[in-house]
Amino acid sequence: MKTISLLTFAASVAFAASAGQALAAGDPAAGEKTFAKCKACHQVGETAKNAVAPELNGIDGRKAGSVEGYNYSEPMKSSGIVWDAANFKEFIKSPKAKVPGTKMIFQGLPSESDEENVWAYLVQFGPDGKKK
Repeated sequence: MKTISLLTFAASVAFAASAGQALAAGDPAAGEKTFAKCKACHQVGETAKNAVAPELNGIDGRKAGSVEGYNYSEPMKSSGIVWDAANFKEFIKSPKAKVPGTKMIFQGLPSESDEENVWAYLVQFGPDGKKK
């Protein structure tokens, strides 16, 4: 009986830890609201296209500077960044600090929760712009 209770306890702890990680990943609905600041330059979704800045569909796992048809700065094209949550959050906090010479003139998001929420919103969209 003690073994079963220890296993049950261990499973409960593991579940709680994974649930906490899921919560830390951000809130897509809040991210959509925060993304309103980004819409002046970026688009996402099924009708997204490059505008002042590249469209952001399928960003998770994509090499920076690789959206076809967008004219990136040389520093962005040669940055070696592959977009994931950590790289995105570091970049969006201060684009010019992460990639000196980038054309992106955004001041940065004010909080880590905003960064996480916008990432959670963006990763919903596959390369075709459809929500996963």
